[in-house]
Amino acid sequence: MPQAELVVVANRLPVDRVIDATGEAAWRTSPGGLVAALEPIMQQVDGAWVGWAGQPDLELEPFDADGIHLVPITLTEEEVELYYEGMSNDTLWPLYHDVISPPRYRRVWWEAYQRVNRRFAEAAAAAVAPDGTVWVHDYQLQLVPAMVRKLRPDVTIGYFHHIPFPAYGLYSQLPWRRQILRGLLGADVIGFQREADAGNFRRAVRRVFHFESKGSTILVRSHEEKHPDRDHPSEPSRRVLAKSFPISIDASVYVELAQRADVQARAAEIRASLGDPQTILLGVDRLDYTKGIRHRLKAFGELLEEGRLSVGDATLVTVASPSRERVDAYMQLRDEIELTVGRVNGAFDTLDHTAIRYLHHSYPREEMVALYLAADVMLVTALRDGMNLVAKEYVATRIDDRGVLVLSEFAGSADELTSSVRVNPHDIDGMKDAIMTAVRMPEEEQRRRMTAMRRTVLTHDVRAWSASFLAALNDARGGAAE
Repeated sequence: MPQAELVVVANRLPVDRVIDATGEAAWRTSPGGLVAALEPIMQQVDGAWVGWAGQPDLELEPFDADGIHLVPITLTEEEVELYYEGMSNDTLWPLYHDVISPPRYRRVWWEAYQRVNRRFAEAAAAAVAPDGTVWVHDYQLQLVPAMVRKLRPDVTIGYFHHIPFPAYGLYSQLPWRRQILRGLLGADVIGFQREADAGNFRRAVRRVFHFESKGSTILVRSHEEKHPDRDHPSEPSRRVLAKSFPISIDASVYVELAQRADVQARAAEIRASLGDPQTILLGVDRLDYTKGIRHRLKAFGELLEEGRLSVGDATLVTVASPSRERVDAYMQLRDEIELTVGRVNGAFDTLDHTAIRYLHHSYPREEMVALYLAADVMLVTALRDGMNLVAKEYVATRIDDRGVLVLSEFAGSADELTSSVRVNPHDIDGMKDAIMTAVRMPEEEQRRRMTAMRRTVLTHDVRAWSASFLAALNDARGGAAE
């Protein structure tokens, strides 16, 4: 098997397996932000990507697609249940999102997590060229950096954490907190979305291992790596950089789509189909309890009840794409949302207008850009979010510099999009006031705010993000030893 200078390791491959009209299996590039971020770089360096193909018990040989060498990892049906649905999404996800939903700790999930992480690490170690670079992504694979370092001490290792990292008071609940931290410290550079997340990680390392840190640099003791179960003072042997690298979008793609006549025509069709209300409010999320969808619906419903908004003048479009539909918490959330939508619409719909248009689908990017163009107000009400790229997509799309972004202070994008209307989604009255501020905002103020946010998004795009992380990895190469 050819070895690559850069190997990306992620839970999923950058392609989805689809069955075409002839019944043949084909591969289609995934729509996710990570793929958009890394695909151009991977094509430039003939990189390799290690990941799961998304279907259980699917055994595939390595293959090439869109200029990238893909190394599929096989997961059994049981491993999908234990490692992915269990440990990743029923333990780590809720814990790292401030225990909005109670995490469950099951030893059989942890055992599967270790086993699958080792499989990814072994594949990455085999795929990377001598003195190459391995870049690991996200919470499903937190043990991989240390495993790769043990197998291939010659390579430079990066890890990027796409979701929040919790404060130690919450993180300390995790029965395997030492093992997870040790796994992450196998990397030379550990990236987080927000500096607050990086600070939480560094504090956890200090609390658990008593390692010294200077600014964003953690000094990892050689004794701890050789004898990880003993707390023992020793000379520092490696410098690990743990800091924020806020991820972004391929902004130019959204600008180009927003300028297309057919997309603009579709935006006008969407407005007309909704009865051409004075204000269209839009929320776009995965169906997830971290996104604050229920809070948004509650605030909008109360505004209608109080008469501050009327269904003839304002419509809320809620796009909630399917997510983790076999996990109990997600099934319950979907039921609650659909009941709320039904109750509000039953009370306020007219023959000509619908209060809430609820769409439980995923849509192609062109349709999403048309929705962004149609929407006067974008509501991003996450209770906790690593970044939230939807906020940046909306801003990039607003080529007329109009529109208002209402943005949760608990989303990572709030650190950069400071001209948004900030909101605490737990404060329903405060959210109602923020929505009314957005609805009534004068056009001149909309332009001032949107111009500033668009400048940020267009400058700090996904290419700038990946370049900054890879530059940090390059600086770490050869400079890790004390």
